[in-house]
Amino acid sequence: MSVDVAIQKFSFPFTCTGGLMPPGEQTQRACPQVKTLDTPRPIGVVGTVVTKETAKTDSKTDLKTDLKTDLKTDLKMDLKMDLKTDLKTDLKTDLKMDLKTELKMDSKTDLKVDLKTDSKTGLKMAFNTDLKTVSKVDFQPGLKGVPVARLQLGPSSSSAPVVHSTVLAGRGVFEKLAAESEDTRPATKRQLSSESAARIFTAVKKSPVRTEGTGAQAAGTRGPQYSPRGGGAPGKRRRRRDLFSGPEVFSRVDAHAIRAGEQLKQECVYEVRTIVQNIMQESRSELERLRAIWVWLCHNIEYDVSGYLGQSEKLSSPEEVIAAGKGVCCGYSSLCLEMCREVGIECQEVPGHSKGIGHRPGQSLQNVRSDHMWNAVLLGGQWFLMDACWGAGRVDMEHKSFVKRFDDFYFLTDPEDFVESHFPDEQQWQLLDRPVSREEFEKRVFKTSTFFTLGLKLIQPQHFYMLTDDGEVNVSISSSRSVTYTYDIIQQHDDFLHRGAAEQKETGSSSSSSSSGLLTVSHRTMRLQILPPVQGLYEVKVFARPELSTAPLSWACSFTVECPAPRATEEIPENPFPSWGLQAGSEALGLLGGPRGSGVTEVEDSEFELVLKTSKPLMALCELVHPGLEATVAKRCLATQIRPDGLTCHVLCPFRGFYRLSVFVRDYDKPEVGFRNAGNFLLHRKAEAASSSELFPPGLGSVCGPGTRTLRAGLSKFSHAGALVSTTQGKCNITFHNQRDLELHAVLAREESRPPAAPLARHLFCTSTDSKVTVSASLPGAGVYRLGLYARAAPGADFDPMCDFILRNGCEQPGPPFPGSFAAWGKGCVLFEPRAGLLEGGAWVRFRVRVPGARRVSVVGGAAAELKMNKSRVWEGDVFTGSFREVKLVAASEDAGDMAVMLTFDIKQAEREE
Repeated sequence: MSVDVAIQKFSFPFTCTGGLMPPGEQTQRACPQVKTLDTPRPIGVVGTVVTKETAKTDSKTDLKTDLKTDLKTDLKMDLKMDLKTDLKTDLKTDLKMDLKTELKMDSKTDLKVDLKTDSKTGLKMAFNTDLKTVSKVDFQPGLKGVPVARLQLGPSSSSAPVVHSTVLAGRGVFEKLAAESEDTRPATKRQLSSESAARIFTAVKKSPVRTEGTGAQAAGTRGPQYSPRGGGAPGKRRRRRDLFSGPEVFSRVDAHAIRAGEQLKQECVYEVRTIVQNIMQESRSELERLRAIWVWLCHNIEYDVSGYLGQSEKLSSPEEVIAAGKGVCCGYSSLCLEMCREVGIECQEVPGHSKGIGHRPGQSLQNVRSDHMWNAVLLGGQWFLMDACWGAGRVDMEHKSFVKRFDDFYFLTDPEDFVESHFPDEQQWQLLDRPVSREEFEKRVFKTSTFFTLGLKLIQPQHFYMLTDDGEVNVSISSSRSVTYTYDIIQQHDDFLHRGAAEQKETGSSSSSSSSGLLTVSHRTMRLQILPPVQGLYEVKVFARPELSTAPLSWACSFTVECPAPRATEEIPENPFPSWGLQAGSEALGLLGGPRGSGVTEVEDSEFELVLKTSKPLMALCELVHPGLEATVAKRCLATQIRPDGLTCHVLCPFRGFYRLSVFVRDYDKPEVGFRNAGNFLLHRKAEAASSSELFPPGLGSVCGPGTRTLRAGLSKFSHAGALVSTTQGKCNITFHNQRDLELHAVLAREESRPPAAPLARHLFCTSTDSKVTVSASLPGAGVYRLGLYARAAPGADFDPMCDFILRNGCEQPGPPFPGSFAAWGKGCVLFEPRAGLLEGGAWVRFRVRVPGARRVSVVGGAAAELKMNKSRVWEGDVFTGSFREVKLVAASEDAGDMAVMLTFDIKQAEREE
């Protein structure tokens, strides 16, 4: 024990002693009592003004004589008689000799010097108080039945200076006593003797006792020392984080306590002292000893559910609780008290109310008997709160069983957090500067340990009960870090808080009433818009977890919502994912930005474009949900374009009402990694249903428009950067560069109501020159078409899809088909005229074509018509179509003598006259 701690524990703010309370007059454990001394005998001068001269004289006479005489006799007799039991070995041997010798010697030296010095500074003001203000002595149980003298100061305003100055006055003797005692005795004896002496001689100013509660009076609970905040030392209250940085610092102590507890259970050891000795072997400080006790309680004692329900006798005594391995709350608290006493830790049982099993939100606690018990412990002169019962697990009332779940939050919990769920009978045990009233406690939102460990802050509401306004209420929560949220909105029933069915929630698990709320997250703020579907009471649970965690979401807080009249709204599609908007963790998936907030997006003209920025190449899939939309139709409402720096999703909303658009992504280069939900967006269309002709063409691939895939394949510089291409003339050209000389293939498709005059393949024509490729389309009529682009790197290999374009044609006039092309029509071949693949019969037609490497080009019908090469290396000539059904463009290369068919042209046939 350090000198400062010894001084603090041995200091007492008065200089008189009173007779100890006879054993027959001792009260119940932990019950504060006040006894007036009949004839108080002063040790020093406390009621007169002390000057420099009088301090010298008095300290030489009265204090010297009194201390020498009284402490020599009273302390000797008291300690000798009272400590014959448990502290016989320590205090009888050590204090009998040490205190007797020290006080006899120090009263001649240290006190003389101390009083002479202090009288020049603070003693003059301190001793200005008359001894008449010292009127009462408080006795409280000490260690193993030894009564402890405590001074009750009178109401005089000068009592505080007296306490402070007289503590300084006695500092010298106890400082030397503590230091020498620590040096001359073995470690175990030094600790026990010093702590026991501190428990005997500590005297404090009593805190005001709250009178409105009755449970504490019945239980005999002693209040915190020095101030309502509790604490043996003045100053700013230390918080839990000031004692230790996190539970990981106790890994060694926890592991040993758990391991030792299992071994003792196997050996059927039920004695408190033996258990404490075994679990303390890795504990090196008072804090670690307390931690070992708390961890052992949480891991070895289960809540006695049958005892709570009255199905069996409740176990409360320490021996019964240890032997059975279960107990109710008072079993935990009494066993904690007994174990703390074994190691010299000041501990109290605190009765009160809790928001645990059996609690109903908003119920009045006035004149209701307290239903819970927890502990307060004194560490470093300050009181702290803890609850091993709540730290051990929870009660599942649905199955009437105890669920073991270690919760470190309830070990030395900060008072402002503890009071959210625990309300002591005595107000002083809140340990708050501004205590919470019973009415406020009843109305507060219930918050679990998850709420505090995640650093959540409630923006609105402040009370658990909410009444809808125009069928709506809102909940807002902020956080100090990124958090994933979800929620439940269900019809109210009994014992909501501990019904046991919804302590945790998996990501993606749907709620039966998720359509009754809209949850959005932005800038570390969650907003939940609650829209009850019908009149009545609803229970709302909010679940949360760290953003990058994969564990189930844990219950964070609860509310009660009353809806007198619901809002008339359209059905909102169910959202099986945590929230609307971009999900928490979307940045880690590679998304940089996009729509956030409460965003119900109004869709105009049935079409919406979602644009998301990305930090790396991603693959994406989209899902569209509407109450009246079939899955096959929904696929024709989506077209996704994937670029290296962004994602674009084109959405069609054919029906009136709300839609859910969900986006799933994964790394582009990691196909083995599954897709994860990155965002869910709520869309709304007010217009009536649209025609099915407005839908996208069937068979669209997962990649539309140029993007990451085409770029990596070597296709670049597209004339159309987007996936949607519109024309009012029935024709269009799409150009791009083929830098790797891939073999390309294009496909045209649409939903057919009736077969066209010519195959759709004849309405596409590809031209490739050097590295530039042109895909020309002449569409057979108005509508929406899919233009699929495919490529392969080597002959004989499969063609891989590159991308799809969506062609929208507003021209009702059918476009003519192109000539049919064959393999010989290759790179460098260009058809200048005729571009149409259907020629007039019996007419002269001008042909102009470029065929690289050809030595002969002809048009063949009934007979061959040779084309001639001009100065521009273009083969040209006039051909008479006659009555042939088709003509063919053929060519012979310089390397081969055979003529190969390159293009075919159809000839219109004259209609036969009747």
